Amino acid sequence: MPEMPEVETVRRTLIPLVKGKTIAKINIWYPKIIVNDPAEFIKKLTNKTILKIDRYGKYLLFRFNGDLTMVSHLRMEGKYHLVSPNTPKGKHEHVEFIFTDGTALRYDDVRKFGRMHLVETGTERKTTGIRHLGPEPNTAEFNLTYFINALSRKKKNIKNTLLDQTIVCGLGNIYVDEVLWKSKIHPLSSAQAIPADKVKNLYQNINHTIAIATKERGTTVHTYLDANGQIGGYQKMLQVYGHAGEECSKCGTILEKIKVNGRGTTFCPHCQVLYK
Repeated sequence: MPEMPEVETVRRTLIPLVKGKTIAKINIWYPKIIVNDPAEFIKKLTNKTILKIDRYGKYLLFRFNGDLTMVSHLRMEGKYHLVSPNTPKGKHEHVEFIFTDGTALRYDDVRKFGRMHLVETGTERKTTGIRHLGPEPNTAEFNLTYFINALSRKKKNIKNTLLDQTIVCGLGNIYVDEVLWKSKIHPLSSAQAIPADKVKNLYQNINHTIAIATKERGTTVHTYLDANGQIGGYQKMLQVYGHAGEECSKCGTILEKIKVNGRGTTFCPHCQVLYK
């Protein structure tokens, strides 16, 4: 699933492609992707212009004139790309926004899990999945005091806690494995049992890792591409994710992979301490 650095990269690469363009026609080939009534979705967005694209967590927010916002979640494998006029439809393309200049923005999703929800601008934090999200890394809301208090209330393991989007949004399997390794914390550690100094270190590693991964334009380990069809660069910097069975770069111990709440989780059994 694209995590915060990947979604932010998609946002940044989409803006120069579609900002200021007006929708002339919309084709919906897989209606379940649209949360609204598809006919109403088409009616409201036809002749509307994309003013800007924002993001919160893993959600893209397409802002249109007329106080409309399309909230888009890519889920596992969703992708946007711009095509020239009369480009043949791809097998996994499910929604198409044709602009007045003849170009079209298409949404491609092999698994069809992505969703688009059209709402009145300003209501997205009340009417969509965004309402359940906690703060993002590298924001004033995500401060150390908040993070310490959040973990102190959680008996569940730290891996599952960091994946909980109501606590901190934007993290997924890749970056959680990485920050836990950097912080020397075993993924099965009880969140509330982690010492204060280790929580501070974890907090710093979350912010730093997300910032660097965003600078590197995200991580491509499977199918992630930005709006220009380019892969990310952070996969070259991964230390544990995807490296099970290899030596830990810190101590040389073989990295192990286990399941944590159904998620594949790679860690170093020597470096990462289990706090109970």
